[in-house]
Amino acid sequence: MKRKTGVRIAIAVGVAVAIFGGKYVREKKASSAAASIATPRTAAPAEPVKVIAAPRTWKVGSLTFKPCDLTRPGTGLRAAAWCTPFTVPENRADPKGRMIPLKLAMVRSDAAVPAKDVVVFLVGGPGQAATREYVTSSRFFDGLRKHHDILLLDQRGTGGSNALACPEAEAQAAKEHIQYSQNLDVIQAYLKRCLAEVEKKADPRFYTTTNAIEDLAEVRKALGNPPFDLIGVSYGTRVAQQFAMRYPKAVRSLVLDSPVPNAVYLGQDIAVHLDQALHRDFALCTADAACRKRFGDPYRTLMNLKTSLAADPRKVTIRDPRTYRQVERMFNPTALVMVVRLFAYAPETIALLPLSIDAAANGDPGPLLGQESLISGDLGSDINSAMGLSVTCSEDADHIQDRPQDKDTLMGDLFIRQLKAQCAIWPHGAVPANFHQPLTGDIPTLVLSGQLDPVTPPAWGKAIVSHLSNARQLVLKGQGHAEMMRGCAPRVIRRFIDHPDPEKLDASCLDQLGPTPIFIDFNGATP
Repeated sequence: MKRKTGVRIAIAVGVAVAIFGGKYVREKKASSAAASIATPRTAAPAEPVKVIAAPRTWKVGSLTFKPCDLTRPGTGLRAAAWCTPFTVPENRADPKGRMIPLKLAMVRSDAAVPAKDVVVFLVGGPGQAATREYVTSSRFFDGLRKHHDILLLDQRGTGGSNALACPEAEAQAAKEHIQYSQNLDVIQAYLKRCLAEVEKKADPRFYTTTNAIEDLAEVRKALGNPPFDLIGVSYGTRVAQQFAMRYPKAVRSLVLDSPVPNAVYLGQDIAVHLDQALHRDFALCTADAACRKRFGDPYRTLMNLKTSLAADPRKVTIRDPRTYRQVERMFNPTALVMVVRLFAYAPETIALLPLSIDAAANGDPGPLLGQESLISGDLGSDINSAMGLSVTCSEDADHIQDRPQDKDTLMGDLFIRQLKAQCAIWPHGAVPANFHQPLTGDIPTLVLSGQLDPVTPPAWGKAIVSHLSNARQLVLKGQGHAEMMRGCAPRVIRRFIDHPDPEKLDASCLDQLGPTPIFIDFNGATP
């Protein structure tokens, strides 16, 4: 449920020391020059310049932070932050039982005296880790850091917070291409192996959204109970709404990017939402004479390709876009659905869909599968799928109904059948009785939705706003899933958090956004 974002971070401490040090030297030189005019040369020399050392600890509430580097595996990217150990009970009903470490980091404001409210970054998946996502999305926070500290907590089960990992089972699954299998017995056998690994270090029942918001509440208490500005993206919007429901007085403002209403059961409408998005995507092509002449009806081509692959699934050899080595990939209906769904998340890849589908239908699946390798490879390193199952199996799967009416969509009922099979194996945690009640109240709330979003459509954002008395939805034209880095959105969000008044917020700069022109060939769109 998610699309990743990216950029770099400035090192605030180093910059601050350089500025104050330079100012001190200039003032000493000026005073020494004035003194040389009025006094004999035998006057005592000026005192040597003192070097101010950077602080090595930072005390916030009862916590003591130390400088640390945040990293994102496989990228070489780094971001400066302040980290501290934070340990919580895995099962709060058994405080003497297993304790688990959480990865907690803060990014300091550039201000000498920052605002009292702290910005909290809640990421998607379920299964992403906030400290890793920050590394490639830190440019978004540049404006916010001028006045606010940024809080990053890897949600339990992800990143550095006792991740629910099963590396041996995952390695075997990759060799067997299980991710493309439609055989539910094979999928369940893999999941049993994964669960056996996970249970050596964790009880998956306690890695739900409800457990995660209690962790965040404990962190807030340890920090001295500052007001929170919650920025949630995709699944992170569920975390934000659940926290706001349980701790409304702790939340100063809410930003919900590509949101999921509390009342929604994740996965129930995934097939129909994808098809609706694809029809909107392909309408961009059929509305253009050159694109329509080149590709005809891309949706029909796509469905014909799926039918062909169902009759003749095959292994194909392509060039890996990362290494340029020849690799084998399974090309069957499952692989096709997976890659098309990933393409539909972002306007840049939406623009490539008709061309890539046409190439595959004419015997060259390289453009489709090569891009799938890039996207799914990044997602695989980003998202902890076992933690995602702890969330979805506990909070959604038991409510999901079979949907025979989806049989004629691209995805059909594949996702629902797979989810039910997985959740028959994976342990379920407890969920509060009012978990799926809509968020209500007057917390200032800004909702961002992408017009072409294939997974959290604008109607979901509209539903959230309808239950709130101080909220506003912005629908970004031509955009897909996860909007906070698009165009002037970082500036709009900063303005909102600085002055959380949804109705008075000037968001007119977002009107400049639109879809990426559809590629006619691999040189780009028509002039």
